[in-house]
Amino acid sequence: MREKILRQKTHRPFVLASVMLGMFLAAIEGTIVATAMPSIVADLGGFSLYSWVFSSYILTNASTVLIFGKLADIYGRKPIFIGGTCIFLIGSTLSGFSTSMEMLIAARFIQGVGAGALMPMATTIVGDIYNKTERAKIQGYLSSVWGISAVSGPLLGGLFVDILNWRYVFWMNIPLGILAMLGIVLFLHEKVEKKGQTINYKGTTLLFIAVSSLMILLTESGNKEILQSPVTLGLLSILIISLTLFYIHEKRVDTPVMPFELWRKRLIFIANITSLTTGMIIIGVSSYLPAFVQGVMGETATIAGFTLTMMSIGWPIASTIAGRLLLKIGYRKTSLLGGIALLTGSLFFYFLTPERGPIWAGTGSLFIGIGMGLTSTSFIVAIQSNVKWEIRGIATASNMFMRSLGSAIGVALLGGILNKQIQQHINQIEGNDHVSLDSINILLDPVEREKLSNSVETILQEGLTIGLHTVYTGLFVLALLSFIFILFMPRYKNK
Repeated sequence: MREKILRQKTHRPFVLASVMLGMFLAAIEGTIVATAMPSIVADLGGFSLYSWVFSSYILTNASTVLIFGKLADIYGRKPIFIGGTCIFLIGSTLSGFSTSMEMLIAARFIQGVGAGALMPMATTIVGDIYNKTERAKIQGYLSSVWGISAVSGPLLGGLFVDILNWRYVFWMNIPLGILAMLGIVLFLHEKVEKKGQTINYKGTTLLFIAVSSLMILLTESGNKEILQSPVTLGLLSILIISLTLFYIHEKRVDTPVMPFELWRKRLIFIANITSLTTGMIIIGVSSYLPAFVQGVMGETATIAGFTLTMMSIGWPIASTIAGRLLLKIGYRKTSLLGGIALLTGSLFFYFLTPERGPIWAGTGSLFIGIGMGLTSTSFIVAIQSNVKWEIRGIATASNMFMRSLGSAIGVALLGGILNKQIQQHINQIEGNDHVSLDSINILLDPVEREKLSNSVETILQEGLTIGLHTVYTGLFVLALLSFIFILFMPRYKNK
C-alpha cells in the first residue's frame, strides 16, 4: 500500500535523476580530485599529506553511511538527502577556499559526512519508489553512476587545472548540488510512518574510532618516527579496545549498526569481503595513476584525466551488460567475469613503465572499470534479491560500507607504501640532503619542474616510479584475492 501511495504522488523519473545526480556528486570526488591533486600539491605544498586528502573524505563517508541509513528509517529519506547535500556543499565551498593542505583535509572531512548521507539515500529512495522487477534495471543505472563519474571526473579535473584553476574542482559541486536538492524537494513525496526506533550512537562512535585509528596507523606506516613512538602503541590499543567494545555492544542492542546475522549468509559475506578488496583497487587506481602519468611520464593533467576516463568507459557499459548476464548465467559467473577483468587490468598496471605511455595506462583503467561494473552490480542485485524486505536496506548499506571501508584502508595503506618507498630511494642516494619527500611537489608542477637539475629530476622520477610500481604490485595482489573470494560465492539454481 505504501509503495502504491509513493508511486501516485512521486514523479519517479525526476526523482531518479535527482538521486543519481546526488550520487554522482559523492562518487566524482575520488576521480576529479585525483586528477587535480598534482596541481593542488604544487600550489599548497605538503606532498607527505597527499593521501590524507582522500583518506579524510573516505573516513567520514564510511563511518557515517550506516547511521544516516538508520536516520532515514526514522525521519524519512527526503530530509536526510537534503541535509546531506547541504553538508556536502559546505565542505566543497571550504575546499575551494583552502589556503593550506591542512585546511583542505579538514574541509574534506566535512564533504565526507555529506557524502555519507547521499550514497545510501540514493539506493534507499530507489528501493522505495520502484518494485522488485524494476529495481534490478534501475540498480544498473545507479551502478553506472560510478562509471559516469569516472568519465567526467578526470576530464573535468584536467580541464579545470589546465584552463581555470584547481579550486573549481570543488566549486562545480555547488550548482549541481542545488539542482539535486530542488528535484527531491519538488518531486519526492513520502509518507513517513513514525516508529519507536532508537539511534545506535554508541555503536557508530565506537566504529568511527576504530576505523579512524586504523587509517592513521596505515597512513603513517611509512613514517619510521611514528612507528617507533608510543603513538603507534596507543593507536593499536585504541583500535583493539574499540573493536572489542563495538562487538560486545552490537551483540546486546536491539538496533545494531551492523547486524552480525547478515554475515552468516554466505552470499553477503563473500560479496562484502570482495567489495572491501575491490574498494581498495579502485581508490588505488584513482588516487595514484595521475601522479604516474604527470610525475613520471611528464604528461599534462588532461592526459592524466584521459587515462582515468578509460576506466569509466568500461564501468557503465559493464554495469548495463551485467543486468542481462545476471538473468542468463547468474550472480557467480557474472562476478567471475568481473574478477578476471580486474586481474587483467592489474597486470597492465604491474607492467606499466614510462616508455609504455598513457595508452597502456588507459587500457589498464578500462579493464578495471569493466571489472568494477560487473562485480558491483552483481553484488548489489544478488544481495537485494536474497534477503527479506525488512533487512534489505541495512544489507545494501553494509555492502556500500565495506566498499567505502576498502577505499579508506586502500588509500591509507597504499599511500603509506608509496611514501616509504620514495623516502627509502632518496635516502640511498648519497649527497642529496636537499632532496626530500616533499620535493615531489616540484616534480608535479610543470613550471617548477623545468627549474630542476637533471640529476635531481632523475632521483625524484626514479623514486616516484619505484614507489608507484610497489603500489601497482599491491593492486595485483588485491585483484587476485578478489578473484579467489568470488570463487567461494554460493551456487544458486537459475541464478
